[in-house]
Amino acid sequence: MRTFKVVQRVLQNAKYCEMKLNCALHFNAMLYHCTGDSNEEVLPYEWYEKAFPKLTRLAHLLKDVDLVDGRLVNVNDDSIISDDCIDRRMNTFKSVMRVFIGSPSVQLMLKKQISAFDCFGKPSEREPMIVNSLTTVSNVLNVTAQQRKLVRLTICPQVTQHKIWTGALEKILNELKTEIGLLNCQFPSKGTKMGQQIVCSCLKFLDESAGSYDPDSASWIRLSPAKVVDSPRKWEDVFEMFNDLINCLKSEKDRLYHLKKIEVMKEGVSQIRDVLADNSIGYKDAGHQESLVQKKLSKTLGHSSQCLFTLLLYYLYGQVRDLEVDLCGAVYGNGSDNKLTLCMGRILTSNEEKMVWSGVKQLERALGLFKFVWETSGMKGILELQGHLWCVGSEERSITYRGNAFFLHGISFGPKSTSSKPL
Repeated sequence: MRTFKVVQRVLQNAKYCEMKLNCALHFNAMLYHCTGDSNEEVLPYEWYEKAFPKLTRLAHLLKDVDLVDGRLVNVNDDSIISDDCIDRRMNTFKSVMRVFIGSPSVQLMLKKQISAFDCFGKPSEREPMIVNSLTTVSNVLNVTAQQRKLVRLTICPQVTQHKIWTGALEKILNELKTEIGLLNCQFPSKGTKMGQQIVCSCLKFLDESAGSYDPDSASWIRLSPAKVVDSPRKWEDVFEMFNDLINCLKSEKDRLYHLKKIEVMKEGVSQIRDVLADNSIGYKDAGHQESLVQKKLSKTLGHSSQCLFTLLLYYLYGQVRDLEVDLCGAVYGNGSDNKLTLCMGRILTSNEEKMVWSGVKQLERALGLFKFVWETSGMKGILELQGHLWCVGSEERSITYRGNAFFLHGISFGPKSTSSKPL
């Protein structure tokens, strides 16, 4: 039943986008991969042969378009694409590509190329995955409860530093400001205009309560004021602004990715509501308040907290968007008691260099995060990383990036040639 619903949804999306493309994509229900790991039906070769031209056309329509952690981007100029039809085409393209990746011929090619283990052989290993918490990472790596506690205790003091905390908030607010600006150009409303004002107020708050440890400032000579006319500002002001922001933009939640991040970060803000955020209170007092922010966040943000995970992403990569992979893969044994290999995959719309490098860098971030958690948790054995990228075409090659192996695979029905060269 679930498989049928997936097929029905994909076909409806294609119909909404384009009537001609809809006719071409009226595939049989058994086209799509099952969600279980057994009783997977093998489609006849003729089916793939007939479906391939439709897949090629989708790839042509989506040329130069990449889905970077949930956001459509033009790889030529890194501009953001806001188009529901293109978004649905991309989802359809990737769904069909997963079927081809599960085909017997592609699986045989993978076994020949990577003889030590079978990767992406199960339907569950070809499912997409959104990495939005340490729990997601730990489940894949089979990290124990005790090890998860160790991970949390190790990273919390690092990622809850005041400069990381305020930097992540500023990044989210600036990204949301951009999203609201684009939305205002297309669908202006009272809510979006009010939201823009609240975002600016939040950014002003962060700017006025800038950290006291700026080495380029003379804040170290700042004395406590003799008299405070107004009540010192607290993080409770941000908490209230976040609530107002969420309420006035709730009807646009699906269009504003970073509004969801505001909801995530509200968890942390709620824990420091009583902490002062005023740089006019004097250097020592301000330093104490910043230390309180770190201590309270470290104590209250749990292992499964998406707020903690967002801070970790900002700490490691300077970004706040959750990581996404098109094929979640798994951890595979490679015949050695001391070595394991984590494989994950990306689906690309072309084999152009900019597209390939975009996919490699996205995979490298995701794989690197898993390795970071593996090493922090004290897991036994060496975890090797391996990325796989898929596109329509006949090219097969391997790429070495930051010491890790990435394989570019082509989906085609013509002769294949394999080469290997570092880029």
